[in-house]
Amino acid sequence: MEIIQVTNKDQRQDAYDVRTKVFVSEQQVPLNEEIDQYEEEAIHFVMYNNGLPVGAGRLRFIEDFGKIERICLLKEARGTGAGQALMKKIQETAYSNGYNKLKLNAQCQAEGFYKKLGYVTVSNEPFLDAGIPHVTMEKNL
Repeated sequence: MEIIQVTNKDQRQDAYDVRTKVFVSEQQVPLNEEIDQYEEEAIHFVMYNNGLPVGAGRLRFIEDFGKIERICLLKEARGTGAGQALMKKIQETAYSNGYNKLKLNAQCQAEGFYKKLGYVTVSNEPFLDAGIPHVTMEKNL
């Protein structure tokens, strides 16, 4: 597995392709909600396995924290440690840019995954994002 910070249109399209397969096709999120107004300001990441894109995510800097968004893996990459590796790369990027605090909105079904990585749930109750229950989580590096 190779995780790269996106530097060109082809790599960004690879990230979008993974996101579309996971969020739009699998989870029925409308495409106009998945690809949003923050794409240009975000740092995008794509994970490759044998040259094929299998994971993606993005990072934005908001005030004093890094916001991790759109973390996803194709089915064949889940349960392999790929998600942990992707999160590590994104966290390292935030830290190297001077950000020690991270936030994310996790789908409730993924809350346990993020807890294992040291994230703490800070929202009082789940909320809907694109029709899917989420919680807000934070981590200090």
